[in-house]
Amino acid sequence: MAIGQSEAEPFWTQFLRSLMRRGVRGVKLVISDAHEGLKADVAKVLKASSQRCGVYFLRNALAYANKGQRQMVFALINTICAQETAVAAHLQWRLVTDQLRAKFPKLASTMTGAEREVLTLTDFPKDPRMKMCSTSVLE
Repeated sequence: MAIGQSEAEPFWTQFLRSLMRRGVRGVKLVISDAHEGLKADVAKVLKASSQRCGVYFLRNALAYANKGQRQMVFALINTICAQETAVAAHLQWRLVTDQLRAKFPKLASTMTGAEREVLTLTDFPKDPRMKMCSTSVLE
């Protein structure tokens, strides 16, 4: 654990290097919020992939819909998670994005920009994926 002045890249560089000095090795994936500095340093310092927390992304996505529409948006986005392969997940992501575009253009735009960072996890074996989709052990 470390406390920094901000979540900018210099803090994450120092923090991740301190973890490596203490013996952290073999990291393949880091799941977090959409912190640009952390994502950059995960790739640079740890040589690992970054995944945007699926639960946080879903919460952000639901904010584009009113209360009466959230269940439908939730159900559509969850069809992406049900896909067996990375290719199928990416295809479903684009299909869902297109289905939402007319009614929720800002959400569709957000989804277009977030596809890679939310679906990084699909590059990993299916078995542990559900355990790794969130940064919160409660979720």
